[in-house]
Amino acid sequence: MSTLTQPRNASRRAGRDGSPAEVLTLGCRLNAFESEVMRGHAAGAGLTDAVIVNTCAVTAESERQSRQAIRRARRENPGATIVVTGCAAQVNPGAFAAMAEVDHVVGNAEKLAPETFARIAGRGAPLGRVAVNDIMSVKETAGHLVEGFEGRARAFVEVQQGCDHRCTFCIIPFARGNSRSAPLGDIVRQVGHLLAAGYREVVLTGVDLTAYGADLPGAPSLGQMVRRLLACVPALERLRLSSLDVAEVDDELFELIVHEPRVMPHLHLSLQSGDDLILKRMKRRHTRAQAIAFCEAVRRLRPEVAFGADLIAGFPTETEAMFQNTLALVGEAGLTWLHVFPYSARPGTPAARMPGLPGPVVRERAKRLREAGRAARDGFLASCVGATEDILVERPGLGRTGRLAHVALAGCAATGAVVNARITAAREGRLEGRIVP
Repeated sequence: MSTLTQPRNASRRAGRDGSPAEVLTLGCRLNAFESEVMRGHAAGAGLTDAVIVNTCAVTAESERQSRQAIRRARRENPGATIVVTGCAAQVNPGAFAAMAEVDHVVGNAEKLAPETFARIAGRGAPLGRVAVNDIMSVKETAGHLVEGFEGRARAFVEVQQGCDHRCTFCIIPFARGNSRSAPLGDIVRQVGHLLAAGYREVVLTGVDLTAYGADLPGAPSLGQMVRRLLACVPALERLRLSSLDVAEVDDELFELIVHEPRVMPHLHLSLQSGDDLILKRMKRRHTRAQAIAFCEAVRRLRPEVAFGADLIAGFPTETEAMFQNTLALVGEAGLTWLHVFPYSARPGTPAARMPGLPGPVVRERAKRLREAGRAARDGFLASCVGATEDILVERPGLGRTGRLAHVALAGCAATGAVVNARITAAREGRLEGRIVP
């Protein structure tokens, strides 16, 4: 049950001067999608003079950044209604309700309900200061049509939500609930809607994307869903997959990755470590050898694929030798784009009770891992010089390749266009190119 009390400082209500509700997004691509859903609900409810902060709880640092964003939002918008939602609000609603800057704390299920924003806007029964229900009681993923993605050239589509696994470092299952999947018909309708709005690239996203379908009738796999989606929406030119678990990539998805040109040649892998004992202590489902074998198998059949990965530095009990296995994984798996997280304990997780490492050791290992990532990235970018690439233009003069490299473009093209460009140089972490006919 949610805890309901009246919001503090009721004079800071929506509708004072009529400016549209602003949405601040922290964290993952799924949050980015859900922010657009909330933006649409807020507009539909006529909610104005409000700032909605969509928080992240993946690390303790993420929660700290969420608090900073809330305080900054209040300083910059002293008369606005501040609504805090997202994963950090779901797992720790009391702490955010205790912040003087906050008017409403809304749970991850409630934030996707249109009536939540109608009540904040003064339509219907007033919304309490805290409206956060038990996320484990949510059984379905509702389809949400969004009109577009403000400031983005690509669009995200939520196809899966929640997680049934319990990695020892992760609080997210308690913020998102159990795994649940969107039916194919909802996904096809959403993608068709976005294509009609002019988007050329769609990203399928979820908390545990490769778990897709287990809860649906017939238990279709992610690979089956992607194949059917591409068949149902032949106009979809570019499909990108968010984070994958190598232990759950089925044969059908593998075949699409290596043979379907509409699936972008960039895969982001949830690896976390390159040491088998640490992976076991994390309760991950793959081994070091599986990660390397997967990358090798994909690259053998589609050599241009670039790999990204999430990696945690300084996990509890990690020795220098164990860390060296993770460092070596960058080269052995051929990783290009690294998301490096210095381990920070999340209260309520098993890893928080394990013997931790000194902060300076954790930070130093994260620094070395990032340096290895920059070297791998720079080597990859250098290899692109002289090639011709298809570029999705994200804003005038800047775009991304199918392998996710930023490109500074010479030549004119509209945001959202896909253009051919000759890559002329690589410097400072991105490519430079000239649009060609």
